[in-house]
Amino acid sequence: MPMMRRVSLAAALSLALALPAAAQTPSVREWTRANEHAILREYVDLLAIPNVASDRANIRRNAAHLVAMMERRGLRPRLMEAADSTAPPSVYGEWMVPGATRTLVLYAHYDGQPTDSSKWTVTHPWRPVLLSARADRGGRPVPLPAASQPIDPEWRLYARSSSDDKAGVMAILSAVDALRASGATPTSNLKIFFEGEEEAGSPHLTSILARNAGLLAADAWVIVDGPVHQNGNKQVVFGVRGDVNVEVTVYGPVRPLHSGHYGNWAPNPAMRLAQLLAAMKNDDGRVLIPGWYDDVEPLGSVETQAMRALPAYDQQLRTELGIAAPEGAGRTLTELIAQPSLNVNGFESGGITAGARNVIPTEATAVLDLRLVRGNDHRRQAQRLADFIRAQGYLVLDRAPTADERRAHARIARVIVRPGGYNAERTPMDLPISRAVLRAVQSTTGDPVYAVPTLGGSLPLSLISEALPGARTITLPIVNHDNNQHAEDENLRLQNLWDGIESIAAVMTMPR
Repeated sequence: MPMMRRVSLAAALSLALALPAAAQTPSVREWTRANEHAILREYVDLLAIPNVASDRANIRRNAAHLVAMMERRGLRPRLMEAADSTAPPSVYGEWMVPGATRTLVLYAHYDGQPTDSSKWTVTHPWRPVLLSARADRGGRPVPLPAASQPIDPEWRLYARSSSDDKAGVMAILSAVDALRASGATPTSNLKIFFEGEEEAGSPHLTSILARNAGLLAADAWVIVDGPVHQNGNKQVVFGVRGDVNVEVTVYGPVRPLHSGHYGNWAPNPAMRLAQLLAAMKNDDGRVLIPGWYDDVEPLGSVETQAMRALPAYDQQLRTELGIAAPEGAGRTLTELIAQPSLNVNGFESGGITAGARNVIPTEATAVLDLRLVRGNDHRRQAQRLADFIRAQGYLVLDRAPTADERRAHARIARVIVRPGGYNAERTPMDLPISRAVLRAVQSTTGDPVYAVPTLGGSLPLSLISEALPGARTITLPIVNHDNNQHAEDENLRLQNLWDGIESIAAVMTMPR
C-alpha cells in the first residue's frame, strides 16, 4: 500500500466539505416518499425468492428476476458467468453518460446466508412480513398497505436478506428510478454489479472479474452493504476485514459408546474439541495462536484520528445486547475491529435437548471464522491455526482418518479450509474520490456523516483490487445496525431503505 500523505483528519474533512455542493436533486426524497408503496411491493417480491448460493435453481431464479428488474429500468442487463458454469452468476447493468469522465461501479450482492427456518420467530425466511416495530419490542404484524394507506418509516420488514444485502440491490435500482423520474443525469458512467455468492466467500468472483476486466474498469467501486452507525447516523467506510472459514473435526471411538460403560476411559471428542478451542484465546479474548497479530499493518494518522473521532457507543451496546463484560481488556469495539479475530461459528457433537443421548460421540466439529485486517494473509492465518492444533499434540489431516491412523494416534484433527477466503482491503481516506463520496452523502443529511477507516464485517474487496489493479473501493452502508443479519429474524427498518436511496442518488450525481 503506498504511503498516505500525512494530514490531520480535520484537514481531510475540510477538503471534503470544500467540494462543490452535490448535484443532488431535492426531488429524490420526494420521489421516494411518493413511491414507497411501489418500492415496497417490488422489494417483497424479490425477498420471496430463496437466495442461498448453494441452492443453484433458486439463485438462478434470483438472477433472472434481477435481469427483468434492470431491463424495466433500461440498464441493458446481462449475466456474468464464472469459468465454472455451475457457479452463481453476477448480474451486470449500466447507465452510460455521454461526456462523462468518471466511471463508478455500484456493487451489492443478492445471495444470503443459509438459515434454519425453525428458529425464526416472526415468519419463514422467504415469506416477507411487516411488523410495526422490532419483534422483541412488541412489534405486531402489519398487512402490506394499499396505495391509499400510509407507511410508517419505523416499520420493520422481516425476511432473509432484507438487510444483507438485497437492501443494497433495491436501493441502487430505486435510485436509478428516482433520477430518471426527475430528469436528472448521473455525473459518472454507472456500472451496476450484483454478486451471487458473497455469503459463500466469493469463490468464483475472481474468475468473473478476470473474464470481464475491460467491461468492469472504473475509477471506483461503491459497495452498498453493511449497517449505519449504531446511533443511526450515516457513515462512509473505507476498508473492510478479510475472512476465511475453517472446519475443525476431532475424533473419538469409531462408534458411539454407552457413557456409563465407557465413560472415564474412552476419550470424548466433544470435550477434547472444547479444550482445544479454549486454548486458542485467553479470558480477555486475545488470540493465543503464535503469530496471530505479527503482520498487522498499523492504521495511518488520518485513519487513527478518524477512529478517535467516532462517537463512543459501547455502553449503549452493552445495555442493548445484555453484555456485562465485553472482551478486549478495556479496548473499545472501534479499536477491536481493527485487529484480527477468531470466532466459533458453531459446534456440533452428539445431540442436545430431545436428541440428547447418554453416549460418547464419535466426533465433534466446529466451524471457525477468522477475520483479518490489512497485513494478514488468509492462507497464512489458516496455516497458523493448523500449526497451533498440531502443537497441541494432534495429527492434523485434510481428510477423515483411516482405521490405522485412529489406532496409532491418540489425538487426530481434520482441518478443512473452506473455499472463498480473501484478505482485508483499505482505501486511503484523503483521496479525491474518497472526499467526494463523503461530501455527497453528507449532502443528504444535517447530521454528521462518519468517516470510518474500516468496517468490522468482511467483503471481497481485495479480490476486486487484485483482479482490477487500481480499482478503489468505498463502502456505503445503509441498513439499521440492529438488523439481525446472518441470523434468524433478519429485518430492515424502512426509513433506512428510504435514506439509502437518497444517499446512492447523491453519489450517482456528485460533482466531478
